[in-house]
Amino acid sequence: MIGWQLFRLSLTDGVNQLPRKLPLNQIIQGNCVQILEKEIDGETVNLVFADPPYNLSGKSLDLANNKTGGAYYKMNEDWDTFNYEDYIVFTAAWLKACHKILLPNGSLYISCTQHNIGEILVEGKKAGFKLNNILTWYKTNAMPNITKRTFTHSTEFVCWFVKGKNWVFNYNEVKEFNPHKTKDGNNKQMRDFFDFIEIPIVQGKERIKGTDGRAIHPTQKPEKLLELIIKASSNENDIVLDPFFGTGTTGKIAEQLNRKWIGIEKNEQYILVAEERLKLKLRKTA
Repeated sequence: MIGWQLFRLSLTDGVNQLPRKLPLNQIIQGNCVQILEKEIDGETVNLVFADPPYNLSGKSLDLANNKTGGAYYKMNEDWDTFNYEDYIVFTAAWLKACHKILLPNGSLYISCTQHNIGEILVEGKKAGFKLNNILTWYKTNAMPNITKRTFTHSTEFVCWFVKGKNWVFNYNEVKEFNPHKTKDGNNKQMRDFFDFIEIPIVQGKERIKGTDGRAIHPTQKPEKLLELIIKASSNENDIVLDPFFGTGTTGKIAEQLNRKWIGIEKNEQYILVAEERLKLKLRKTA
């Protein structure tokens, strides 16, 4: 397994200049756009997975006594609140920065919903990326429709962009990942709609919660989803970067799959959780 050590850098801690090449397998604290633009050399990263703000916050909705599926709290985080013009500028900036740091055959996977997929697609193409697939994740345990005024939202999307022509796609590993087989028992091609994988929203022991019983991070992604992405578009010892590191799922799965990783995160609470999560994993495998 790849060694991991605790090391945090901050763009606001009085350091005048950070190294051009950031240390691997570490969490970097700060603004992802600034770090990607100024502190990571161009064409050094194999794969980026990004779970950026969806810009869904701004109005709270508390249905703690909801009878259709349990307590419900609308996402309402400061880091997820933008006016539309600022959100476009922010999206364009981090996409452009990711294009810079990716190798010529690098891949970028972006998690999104119907609320922001349009902006991701347009700004991604403007940044110079080619769209290979839009993966549709069917959430088997999606929140029931509370308003009764729309169809129940049970899907999210992952846009797979590539920088150049010779991108990595481990076709056979992806087929092996698919739990369903052909009629004669052989591995089956993976489609871009995960109706047969049916990855649920993170829950149970995998969901990281605070002392109040609520999720620490509102959009924590399933480990199985990251396993598929990292297996599909990187090889052992490649570098996987997550500019919105959150609670550290990307780093955890990258280590399990013998990849190096870089995590960038602004939120102090998420960093503390990710640090502890990665240390616990290392204790288990020591």
